[in-house]
Order: sequence, then structure tokens, then C-alpha cells
Amino acid sequence: MRKLVLLALVGLGAQLVDGSLGMAYGVTSTTLLLAIGTNPAAASATVHLAEIGTTLVSGASHWKFGNVDWPVVLKIGVPGAVGAFAGATFLSNLSTETAEPIMSLVLLALGVYVLTRFTLWGLRTSNLGKPLRKRFLSPLGLVAGFVDATGGGGWGPVGTPAILSSGRLEPRKVIGSVDTAEFLVSIAASIGFLAALGSKGIDSGWVAALLIGGAVAAPVAAWLVRHIPPRILGSLVGGIIIVTNSRTLLKSDWIDAADGTRYAVYAVLYAVWAAAVAYSVRAWRRSEAVAPSPSPSEQETVSA
Repeated sequence: MRKLVLLALVGLGAQLVDGSLGMAYGVTSTTLLLAIGTNPAAASATVHLAEIGTTLVSGASHWKFGNVDWPVVLKIGVPGAVGAFAGATFLSNLSTETAEPIMSLVLLALGVYVLTRFTLWGLRTSNLGKPLRKRFLSPLGLVAGFVDATGGGGWGPVGTPAILSSGRLEPRKVIGSVDTAEFLVSIAASIGFLAALGSKGIDSGWVAALLIGGAVAAPVAAWLVRHIPPRILGSLVGGIIIVTNSRTLLKSDWIDAADGTRYAVYAVLYAVWAAAVAYSVRAWRRSEAVAPSPSPSEQETVSA
């Protein structure tokens, strides 16, 4: 029972981050499942089954708050579903001994990307209003879907920063559209895993716990996306993913590091993580200090 409550809390926290930042539900939840000894393919399958429900609620919530660009959803979501099915099939045919360090390596790379991307550059908002082409979104969706299924997460870390970096769509609509398109990706990945694995290693109670926690958080996250500083959140989440998956890799047969080596690495990672978060906070405060104050008419509009 304690494990189910923990999973529900993880689902809630992961969805708060995912719905606010457009990434990290899958990588956060899968990282936890791997840490407690779940088979990599079963871990990814569990998370994607839960995401069918959480992404449906999240997408509906983002749509309600006006955070969704439907043409973008279709252009990235359909090829994303194709990539996710292929990735699920690929991961299901790997042995556990091979899959676990590979998945942790993928998650570690995604964590490094998230940490550096949001710590050093924040969010780009130039070029707003210019169209996003299908020739850009379709390959992006295909790659992001494949990475998402094989890594147990990655749809957001690959898709969201790529679209944000184009500066052509306002951040809240990037996050809302990527989250909504993930519903198609989750369905395709789940079908791929179930076709290859059946229900082997998938605990329905764990799926339900992750789903319930995520569903509770989804409407709150869709509202928070207008208010929470994504730069700081990105640094926090990136650090969590890096530290947790570094632990898995250091203990794997690939490395099998001694205790002293592992603790030294952990100390360095925690120090870098703390410095990254502190830098993000300072950068966000500087940007807030130089941002123009709203005019009286704008203040009246906001209060209304």
C-alpha cells in the first residue's frame, strides 16, 4: 500500500512538472520504477499505460485554458505515434541486462539536456507567429516518439525544447500542444508493448496509482503553466533525472563502481545541480527586474 501511495505522489509531482514544463512525466516516473527494480520494458509500458489517462486529462485541461494549437498537435502527434510503436517493439526485444543501462543512459542524456537547456538559455520567445512547417514537425515527432518509448520518457524533453527554440509559438501553446499530442504517442507505445509483452511484468495497481496522481495534477499544471518559472523548474527536474540515472549506471555491470567512487560522483553531481538551480534563480530574477511593468490598462485587464 505504501508503494502505491508513493507511486501516486510521484505521478502527481511528475504531472505537475510535465504539465507546467511540457516534459518529465515519463522520465521521472520511469526513473523511479527502474530504481525499485522494475524490468525496463515493463517500466516503460507501465508509464505509457498510465499516460493514456494523464495525457487525456492534461490535453483537455490545456485546451480549456487555450494552450493548444491543434495543427501542431496533428503534425507532431501522428508521426510521434509511429515512432513510439517502433520504439516499444525495439525495447521489448532487448534483454533486461542490456535494456536497463541503455535506458538509464538515454534518460541521463535527456536529463543533461534539460538541465543545460533551461539553466543556460531559458526559453526563447522570438519569431512568434511564424508558421511551424510539417517538414520540421514530422521528423521531430518520429524521433521523439521513438526515444520516448525506448527511454520510458523523452517525448517532452525532445519535442518541447526543439519547438521552443524555434521561437515561433508562444511557450504555453508549445507546452499545451506537446502534452496533448502525447496522448497519441502513449496509445501507440502501449499497443506496441502489449503486442510484444502481453501483460507480463505490468502491475495494474501501479498503472492506476500513477494515473490517479497524474490526473489530479493535470488541471493544476495547465493553470500553473501561465505562472511558474519554467527555467527554474527545468533545472530542478534535469538534476533529479541526472542524479538518479547516474546511480543506476554506476551500479550496473557496465561500470560496477566502488562505493567510494560512487559517493564522490554523487557529491560532484549534487554540487553542480545546486549551482545550476542557483544560477537559474538569479537569471530569472534578473529577467523579472528588467521586464517592463504592465500599464494601468493592462493591470485592469489582468485583474478582470
